[in-house]
Amino acid sequence: MSNNGFNDYKVSEDIVKALHSLNYKIPTEVQAKVIPIALEKKDLVVKSQTGSGKTASFGIPICEMVEWGENKPQALILTPTRELAAQVKEDITNIGRFKRINATALYGKQPFDRQKLELKQKTHVVVGTPGRVLDHIQKGTLPLGKLRYLIIDEADEMLNMGFIDQVEAIINELPTNRVTMLFSATLPKDIESLCQKYMKAPIEIEIAASGLTTDKIEHVLIEVNENDKLSLLKDISIVENPDSCIVFCRTQEQVNHVFNQLDRDDYPCDKLHGGMVQEDRFDVMNDFKRGRFRYLVATDVAARGIDIENITHVINYDLPLEKESYVHRTGRTGRAGHTGKAITFATPNEKRHVAEIEAYIGFELPKSNAPSKVEVARKKAAFEEKIQAKPEIKKEKSAQLNKDIMKLYFNGGKKKKIRAVDFVGTIAKISGVTADDIGIITIQENVSYVDILNGKGPIVLQAMKQTTIKGKLLKVHKAKRS
Repeated sequence: MSNNGFNDYKVSEDIVKALHSLNYKIPTEVQAKVIPIALEKKDLVVKSQTGSGKTASFGIPICEMVEWGENKPQALILTPTRELAAQVKEDITNIGRFKRINATALYGKQPFDRQKLELKQKTHVVVGTPGRVLDHIQKGTLPLGKLRYLIIDEADEMLNMGFIDQVEAIINELPTNRVTMLFSATLPKDIESLCQKYMKAPIEIEIAASGLTTDKIEHVLIEVNENDKLSLLKDISIVENPDSCIVFCRTQEQVNHVFNQLDRDDYPCDKLHGGMVQEDRFDVMNDFKRGRFRYLVATDVAARGIDIENITHVINYDLPLEKESYVHRTGRTGRAGHTGKAITFATPNEKRHVAEIEAYIGFELPKSNAPSKVEVARKKAAFEEKIQAKPEIKKEKSAQLNKDIMKLYFNGGKKKKIRAVDFVGTIAKISGVTADDIGIITIQENVSYVDILNGKGPIVLQAMKQTTIKGKLLKVHKAKRS
């Protein structure tokens, strides 16, 4: 692990500047091991749990290696869930902000035509779920001729969710002259055979699963009858009084039931499951990240791809169906150097299932009794005080990075024959502004968006109200955040 931060790696000043703004200081173990090898363009198989910082471990090299001048996608990142695709796209955009890397996310439950239009823009990196990516490939809307890098993220979850055939179908469409990197918390036989079949002498990196160790996460098992789970959950929440907690349920119906009960008792809570509209899922995730509520009731859709620092508690209201899911669920807490607590409810007839989980994680879950009525009564006042307190809204991870960036809207695009070079040529002539102050440019049929960096937005906005582009005076204003 480097003591000098990310300056040690062969990455450009633009990438280092973005990492500094994102508060990336010292590389994590997976980043220190992966980044140098990835920059040498070698195939990699990385066994590393969620929460180890692996998105940046491939995101930094990808942003460094793609060529800005190439308009067609050069990197494809496959993820098992829509939430993870959206998050990885955001991370890539932030890391590549000053290099003007344009990333596009492709996933279901979002209009295909809108994604098709995005892919017609200059796109360096595509992040997507296998089904929708394959759909675009088969319809010819995702050009593959310039693709040089393939990242398969959370490969074991792809297998669990039945996506592995689609992943293989995608690989068979890609250029063979490429770098392939696979990341997985576990390496089942099907994943290993996928590596052997499609990778060229991959270098294997394994990061010890620190998220399971009891120095970071305290694991507790409580035996409870099914009908008593809800009252136990409420007692636990009073005694533990968490700052931020995910309650995992097995089914959407159970999530709805538990959420409704907590909501009725005025818990600051929300729910997340696959049956919800995608925009609602994103809104819930963003609100939880920002700390607008403290209890999230969720299915395993929340076990992957949620990058939230300082979730203090995970409660397994229902045991996970897959033993691997225990690792992913509990890995939501004890992240980024923090400690956490994982409390698991198990019914008397689930002893065999508990034993399977224990055999898989390599240690016995310490058993505990339900809190006593005396303890619950003693701690109720402090719990109610925290419940009623106004939430402290956290800053977004990219707040520092984005504070000097202004996105400008122009009411002209492809139909007016306007190209990115026209914006660059015009804006760079404004006094006090250079081409380095111009970020990502998105040109649509009738409108365009231009990111102005380094706090120069107000200067450019004012100047462009009186400046023509290709002889046309366009309306310009600060773009609304989408």
